[in-house]
Amino acid sequence: MFFIVSKVFWLVVQPISIILLLTLVALILILIHRRRTALVVLAVALSIGSLLSYTSLGYLLIQPLENRFSVPAPPPEAVETIVMLGGATDSHVSAVRQTVALNNAGERLTTTLWLARRYPDARIVLSGGGGALSIEGESEAETAKRFLAEHGIAEDRLILEGQSRNTIENAAYTRELVGAGAEPVVLVTSAFHMPRSVGLFRHEGVEVLAWPTDFRSLGNQGFGLSLADPMENLLTASTAMREWTGLLAYRLTGQIDELFPAP
Repeated sequence: MFFIVSKVFWLVVQPISIILLLTLVALILILIHRRRTALVVLAVALSIGSLLSYTSLGYLLIQPLENRFSVPAPPPEAVETIVMLGGATDSHVSAVRQTVALNNAGERLTTTLWLARRYPDARIVLSGGGGALSIEGESEAETAKRFLAEHGIAEDRLILEGQSRNTIENAAYTRELVGAGAEPVVLVTSAFHMPRSVGLFRHEGVEVLAWPTDFRSLGNQGFGLSLADPMENLLTASTAMREWTGLLAYRLTGQIDELFPAP
């Protein structure tokens, strides 16, 4: 139930939905001859769209998330377990075409591949069923397995967790596979997603060593106009807002013990 509620909630409150809903409200106001109020609502919708699409606001929102955890330096000498969270592939396309269709979080997979080669004795847990409301294609874990196997990683090192639909389930199902112990497991996910992920794994009693990847910001960007790629700006802002919303919701529901987990 929590999974469905969270998906529906974000469908409604994500920036593009808010802009469309405000536009719809403005059109209704025009039809009932409330044109002055309609102009105000349209101005709000236009302001939101412009700020998120044509400025660096999204990068300002995502930077604190990405800066929270750093890649371990120096890296550990030995690693027993590497856990990679899903979200790096389009499983439906991958299943139909029998390939590995990477999305803009594909660095999760390439980083895991690098770690698998650096630590050849480590077992690798691939956690990810699918985050969509409808079930299509194969699990993200299966797609990730195909990618790693095609790049020379022995299949007997790969442990698939293909049931999880969100990060809460990633942590819970992975705990069933690796247990809760003193030995930290290396956790690979996007940098913006790491605070929430670490909080959930800690809540499950699994000690993790964060290995963030897939950075979207420079880490020290200021506010200003950004006209080169409005769609990417909007996507970055939407990603950051979803993550901050997730942190707040998980803290309020007791899924994590801190609002903004730290190293």
